[in-house]
Amino acid sequence: MPNDAAYSVTADELRQFIEQYEHLEAEKKDIAEQQKDIMSEAKGRGYDTKVIKKIIAIRKRDRDDVAEEEAILEVYKQALGMA
Repeated sequence: MPNDAAYSVTADELRQFIEQYEHLEAEKKDIAEQQKDIMSEAKGRGYDTKVIKKIIAIRKRDRDDVAEEEAILEVYKQALGMA
């Protein structure tokens, strides 16, 4: 049977990890609510939130990757007579 003192320390440490994780989960939920509020405000002012989210996604990516994708998209659009 494990040593009770070692078990107690392990249980306390485990509880601490779990509580830290739960705290981060709560923070993540709060941040998601704040992001939702920002998008609601933008929508209320007439902005297209789909486009805003697309811009945010583009800003996260490498500029060269975005430029390459846009160039290929343009070639494909021209090939289909969409440009």
